[in-house]
Amino acid sequence: MSQTQKTLVDSFGRKIDYVRLSVTDRCDFRCVYCMAEEMKFLPRAQLLTLEELASLGQSFVNLGVKKIRLTGGEPLVRRGIVELVESLSALPGLDEVTLTTNGSQLSKFAMPLQRAGLKRINISLDSLVPGRFARMTRRDMLPQVLAGIDAVVDAGFERIKINSVVMRDHNDDEVLALVDYAQERDIDISFIEEMPLGQVTSHNREHAYCSSDDVRRLVEKAYTLLPSTDTTGGPSRYYRIPERKGRVGFISPHSHNFCDSCNRLRVTAEGRLLLCLGQENSVDLRALLRRYPGEQIAVENAILEAMMHRPEGHQFAQDDAPQILRFMNMTGG
Repeated sequence: MSQTQKTLVDSFGRKIDYVRLSVTDRCDFRCVYCMAEEMKFLPRAQLLTLEELASLGQSFVNLGVKKIRLTGGEPLVRRGIVELVESLSALPGLDEVTLTTNGSQLSKFAMPLQRAGLKRINISLDSLVPGRFARMTRRDMLPQVLAGIDAVVDAGFERIKINSVVMRDHNDDEVLALVDYAQERDIDISFIEEMPLGQVTSHNREHAYCSSDDVRRLVEKAYTLLPSTDTTGGPSRYYRIPERKGRVGFISPHSHNFCDSCNRLRVTAEGRLLLCLGQENSVDLRALLRRYPGEQIAVENAILEAMMHRPEGHQFAQDDAPQILRFMNMTGG
């Protein structure tokens, strides 16, 4: 492989220009669809260092990546996260650095992140009811999250989005309230179908499954949704609401599979390059980073080679059996 090749294209002709880079598997929440209540996290020595994360970001940009999203776990519990954002934001050729967070730390981090160059931010919020929020996240921290969202709005980010995982008999009766909340603040909201990652005991996934079409019908009881060609480079399919600034999006890994247009790769906090969200095949980039420190050509060649092994798509089913045993916090948000 030649270092002069500047684009990542897999064997199905899909161009990769977006990487989701996990900075930690740790989180201060224990959301029922994301992880178990009792978790054993990776030893810190197994995590990529901030220097390795920055080097990996540079390698992806060298290969034509235009967008890097920092994920976790919860990325804001990783010490040095603001400095990492600043380092990545300064990379020539990278259009933007974004971040997905549960919002618990945003009152502290909103302004530092904005000053460091973060342009857009996604915040997970599944309920506006304190008791229900506590049951879904296993943490009684709704006031902190709402205060964090207000801090982000005040900080003046280019775009802010709420992500809500909708689960039948958990929070599907709050869909309109969540849209109202977003519209009142002129911010976007995306509703997400639960993904079958990890073995959960808190609920039956087949029963809790709520399709994007079901959620859209709930939204249309109160709002007119107009199809939009807007895109942020991710999997959300957006709709506009007349005379409103905030958009409504749907992420539908079950009901409207988006594998044919997938432009994304994920790197776990331990440096595994995941070639598909719903498959286990991966490449150990940490080993290369540590075997050849400072030699980006070795990492870049490995990434280029991996593109030929990228699967055509996942095969998520709607039953309760997980297709992938790793939890979402290990996958990278």
